[in-house]
Amino acid sequence: MAEDKEKKHAGNGTEAVAAEESSEGEAGAAETAVETENEVQDQAPQVVSAEEYADLLQENERLKLERQENVDKALRATAELDNVRKRASRDVENAHKYALERFVNELLPVIDSMELGINASQSAEDLESLREGMDLTLKKLFDCLEKFGVKAIDPAGEKFDPDWHEAVSMQELEGSDSGQVVTVMQKGYELNGRLVRPAMVVVAK
Repeated sequence: MAEDKEKKHAGNGTEAVAAEESSEGEAGAAETAVETENEVQDQAPQVVSAEEYADLLQENERLKLERQENVDKALRATAELDNVRKRASRDVENAHKYALERFVNELLPVIDSMELGINASQSAEDLESLREGMDLTLKKLFDCLEKFGVKAIDPAGEKFDPDWHEAVSMQELEGSDSGQVVTVMQKGYELNGRLVRPAMVVVAK
């Protein structure tokens, strides 16, 4: 009798475990079925109404027009940039080619005056008037140069400056301080404060 009870008790435990496992299996299967159904619903095509479809078509057309407008703007901007680049290139080229045009126009009256003086010198009897004419022509030339920032360096009586003067020789002269420019052999010139040619001078010892 004891053995039968023990077997019956053991049998009840096994059945309970089996029932529990069966319940868990059913719950897992049900959960899997729910997940599968959700996935199917997610993958199913969304049905839209006729009104929503019309709105989508309208939005699509608007986006197409906006895209075309942006493409047109980009093409116009590119063309304008290319035109600006070409104009700038022409301006730079013309600036290099005709940079001296204004200077030449200012210089032409000086050339005319020199030619008149040369023609007059062939039959001139009054050398003093010829000299005056040459002085006027030279003054015109200096005025023309000054308009473009060119100035003469004539340091007679000034202190010798190696930055602007070039000493040709040195002489001992009474009444002159050492280092003083006593004679200008050749004038120097500067352009807008920049040395073009130093003045060639004789300096007192």
